[in-house]
Amino acid sequence: MSARRNERALVRPHVVTGGRARPSRDVFDVVTLVTATGDRPRTGLTPEKVQIVELCLGGALSVAEISGHLGLPVGITRVLLSDLVDGGHLTARAGAPPDQPSDRPSDRQTAQRTAQQPKARLLQEVLDGLRARL
Repeated sequence: MSARRNERALVRPHVVTGGRARPSRDVFDVVTLVTATGDRPRTGLTPEKVQIVELCLGGALSVAEISGHLGLPVGITRVLLSDLVDGGHLTARAGAPPDQPSDRPSDRQTAQRTAQQPKARLLQEVLDGLRARL
């Protein structure tokens, strides 16, 4: 193993969640937006959970963004987020729903192109981030 990899993996991801692999609520997609409520004491929270709350105090972040800031897999991040929502520290809301196309063919084609543009942009940003990290 490289020195860099050893630095990052001081604590195995399953230890961060107490061995749990599934969140208590299944509402977290990678684009789900999470915001801190700011009205709950942070005593008793793990360092990772405190970091999540502090990140979300600045405004809404997606599950993917939080996962990236923590350097943890999305699945582990979802477990931590569900704990924080259950505890009243965070609120979660789904990302913007796609526009509903009408029955006209031209509207359907426009809606399909519009729906694909953000996905392509997001994928390009992810690819750029991975390249920068490797």
